[in-house]
Amino acid sequence: MASVIEKTSVSRNKRSNTRYVSAARGRFGALAMALAGILFVLYPAIRPFSDESSLQGAEAFASTAWILAHTLAILGFILLVWGIFSLYTMLQGTPMERLMYWGLGLSWLGVGLTLPFYGAEVFGLHAIGQEALKQQNAGLLDLANQVRFGPGFAIIIVGLLSLAVGAILVSLAIWKTSDLPKWSGVPFALGLVLYIPQYMASQPIRVAHGLLFAIGCFWIAAGMWQKSSAAGAKIKNG
Repeated sequence: MASVIEKTSVSRNKRSNTRYVSAARGRFGALAMALAGILFVLYPAIRPFSDESSLQGAEAFASTAWILAHTLAILGFILLVWGIFSLYTMLQGTPMERLMYWGLGLSWLGVGLTLPFYGAEVFGLHAIGQEALKQQNAGLLDLANQVRFGPGFAIIIVGLLSLAVGAILVSLAIWKTSDLPKWSGVPFALGLVLYIPQYMASQPIRVAHGLLFAIGCFWIAAGMWQKSSAAGAKIKNG
């Protein structure tokens, strides 16, 4: 009898520890989502904007700000998927799990196809800018368009479209669940749907776009944090 009671107690403790770890991971996922939102504002705010056919453009490419801004964007995409993954784990076992599964999968695919382009943008254009300044030859900046609009261009377009569709599915899952703020997925999805068009905008509009996306990230993160904290409190009191 004592053995049965001991095994039952151990089993309960394991389940409690599992739920506690899950709640802690949910809070970490919320932080990742919120930080992603911040980084997507900092990226266009820090990125130098100039006439990229002139030596002024070469100075922008060669600057530390160029490296920093694009590195923050890369980190933002990574944290974004981390946050979506945490959201998926929160909604596992609910009717929204299937939507979140495909939303997560397409988001992962989208980020995976997008990041190589950002790597070329940050490091390739930086090297081109440095060499153009060294030679005082603005003609070298034509290579930037070859980097941007070569084979990698099609890959990033597919990646960002996949990310946009993934965001729409995530938004639908949030809309249909009662566990998170219903409207929080709307600015989140809009931010990623508009990600391709915003490339053609001026810096103020791109920063405003980043703020729109950040609102969605913060809103979702707040819901995730509240849900995880409630689960943690329930475990502690139970």
